[in-house]
Amino acid sequence: MKTWILTAVLLVGFNVFAQHGGRGDRQRLTAEQRTELQVKKLTLELDLNDSQKANVQKLFLDKNKKVETAMAEHKQNREAGQKLTDDQKFEMKSKMLDEEITTKAEMKKILTKDQYEKWEKMRAEKKNKFEKRSKKYQKGNKR
Repeated sequence: MKTWILTAVLLVGFNVFAQHGGRGDRQRLTAEQRTELQVKKLTLELDLNDSQKANVQKLFLDKNKKVETAMAEHKQNREAGQKLTDDQKFEMKSKMLDEEITTKAEMKKILTKDQYEKWEKMRAEKKNKFEKRSKKYQKGNKR
């Protein structure tokens, strides 16, 4: 399950918004809300024009809806006590990587060269930060 969460976050590839202590009864943001926040943050960081904002909005909304659907399906399987087979895990990871490749290609078309380089740098920093947090969590909670 930890692997699935990690790959889902990499698929989304962007921000984790509004970190709250604990996981209690916290409401999850909808795909549309996450998309709006992601686009606003990118607009501030990359100085996107209106055309770029519209294209990024469409791309992220599609991606966030796919992630939401996959997470709901995974949750149903987990609640039913079903575990993924090795082939299913491979297929899921392959699909996520394909989505990431597609996203990068689309972003390369939408952004200028400088904006794309800055976006790649931001993604790498977020990935490193997530991996450090993930390792810290795993060290303290060995099973």
